[in-house]
Amino acid sequence: MSIRDGTHPGIVASWASGYALAVLIGIDHLVIAVPDPDAAAADLAAALGLTPGGGGRHDRLGTYNRLLWLGDTYLELIGVFDAGLAGESWVGQPTLTVLASAAGTGLATWAIATDDLEADLDRLRTTGSDLGPARVGERRRPDDQVVTWRLAASPTLEPDGPPFLIEHDRTSAEWTVEDRAARALAPARLTAIEISVTDVAATTFRFLKTVGLRFRPSLQGGGARDADIGRQIVRIMPRRPDPVPPTAIRLTIPGRPPVRTDLLGCRWVIGS
Repeated sequence: MSIRDGTHPGIVASWASGYALAVLIGIDHLVIAVPDPDAAAADLAAALGLTPGGGGRHDRLGTYNRLLWLGDTYLELIGVFDAGLAGESWVGQPTLTVLASAAGTGLATWAIATDDLEADLDRLRTTGSDLGPARVGERRRPDDQVVTWRLAASPTLEPDGPPFLIEHDRTSAEWTVEDRAARALAPARLTAIEISVTDVAATTFRFLKTVGLRFRPSLQGGGARDADIGRQIVRIMPRRPDPVPPTAIRLTIPGRPPVRTDLLGCRWVIGS
């Protein structure tokens, strides 16, 4: 396994006894379903000071997006341009589910980066992971360049379920050495994602079995549990009865004052 950049050094995700070894790099991206990706990108830029990037269309999936880069990790603000296609696609289905919810926006799913998808799938399947076969994905940008990748996902994706694995094509747009060097200069970084669930034990076991994340008691307390992916943390927390967004996204931006705001169905927390 190679290391993508200094932001996400490769690590070995520890498995409980009896589970296979998986090598994972870091959180690749968060997929946030929104009615209008352009408007959502502008809202995040105004509220948090993040710089919107490009985006494009998943022509065969019925979805389109705008990106906000955090080093090699990114926020994917995803919308639907063809509900029929989206309803039959792996990422369109969870997107439509969130858009049809009471909130109408929020985390749909998320991804973990790998540099060797096939090797990770071989290891994970030995202990019962339900990740499907590797498939090729692509997105056409407005400048007609095509971004390509390979991924493997469970049959059903959901905000509080296990993520999918993704391996980017380093020869395609957005993943060349030059592209990655340019965005490495941006100061904003994702430090943690916090997901509230009804059953912490059952959820962390699903994460362990599906993608090999091993959780420990969180220093935050309250029954929360943490797992490390590179320099980032995935925190699974008991769902509270008060109307708090089910997902919290923690960012760090050196020099920025602390910010806490609810936007796009998520709680955003910025620290220095």
